[in-house]
Amino acid sequence: MSATVDVLAVGAHPDDVELGCGGTLARLARAGRRVGILHLTAGEMGTRGSAAERRAEAERAAAALGAVSLDFLDCGDGGLRTGPAEEEALIARLRALRPELVLGPTPADRHPDHGRAHRLLADACFYAGLARRGTGEPHRPAALFSYMQHDDFAPSFVVDVTDGWAAKMAALDAYESQIHRDGAAARSEPLTKVASREFRRAVEGRARHFGMLVGAELGEPFWSRLPLAVGDPFRLLPGGLR
Repeated sequence: MSATVDVLAVGAHPDDVELGCGGTLARLARAGRRVGILHLTAGEMGTRGSAAERRAEAERAAAALGAVSLDFLDCGDGGLRTGPAEEEALIARLRALRPELVLGPTPADRHPDHGRAHRLLADACFYAGLARRGTGEPHRPAALFSYMQHDDFAPSFVVDVTDGWAAKMAALDAYESQIHRDGAAARSEPLTKVASREFRRAVEGRARHFGMLVGAELGEPFWSRLPLAVGDPFRLLPGGLR
């Protein structure tokens, strides 16, 4: 896929991106930004659903969020590989898509693949800017921010995703094999934490908590390794009741 994007959201497994930053992606897409999604695996080792089913679900979820680009790499689910071959494959996608903003997993999380994905992504974002590394025109994204998954962290900033929440919910509903949806028929696979009713409720609860902290109805938290540049501190003032 040759089209470039403004923002690229990267996840270890299909549904990671949608759960962690789906509202942000929907908001950016509605604002006219070109949004891309890249899954490092097809979730082939997951307890529920097949790799083919999860790919189809990811396509529907990407459409719900307004993404213009959807890609998959084969980095190995359930033991995500971070070697030279995986680096080269990710560098190639970064150079082809040329995002200025990259969103990805945190350095550590409950699922080991998430932490491995962060390291692979952070390294590839840097190496993609080296003229003598690999092939293609060098490109280094301006920023890499991490979205929240299972484990909490102190956010560097929170995005008001109230306007993008309906699209995020539609994206989560696309993952019929993975995520609970009220009224959906029960599946024969074992119940997992992500597929539980409680998990789906927790997604909204977390968003309401972080939204309240910044004077919004719903918010998605992000972490930045580096300080954030601010031209006008007044743009950081929270809204809502004081």
